[in-house]
Amino acid sequence: MVIVVEKKIPVFIKKGVITLLKRFFLVFLTLMMSIFAVFAAAEESPGDRVISFDEPMILLISLGIILCLFIPPFVMSFFGSLVVRIISGVYQCFIVLTFAGLIPIGFLIPNGFLTILAAVLGTLVSSASVAVTLFVGRKKEAGRF
Repeated sequence: MVIVVEKKIPVFIKKGVITLLKRFFLVFLTLMMSIFAVFAAAEESPGDRVISFDEPMILLISLGIILCLFIPPFVMSFFGSLVVRIISGVYQCFIVLTFAGLIPIGFLIPNGFLTILAAVLGTLVSSASVAVTLFVGRKKEAGRF
């Protein structure tokens, strides 16, 4: 009598789920960096016509807009289709450009070191998110290096 033991891989260890979690986590980390950048800019606001903690309603509206703008990358991070990943990567490239544009703006803010730091970290994290979205989880093609 031969006993056959079926080896089942748990769902949370499968490669597709781990790839999905990588994409989702990096989009989430990019969202956290953008919220941190808004708080850093609000803390170091030089005038009365910019985001500041003095007007909390405008700050909450700005955070709500950021959350709404991150809904498409979150939704697209659950899909592994090449077309959806390319669309998500292009969408996230605009986020990279926004963080990169915030770096020189941080130099215009007096004592804007925290804003510059948030912008640089946001650029790095969102660039990593674009790279993971586009390149991680794609199938190897025969004959390509």
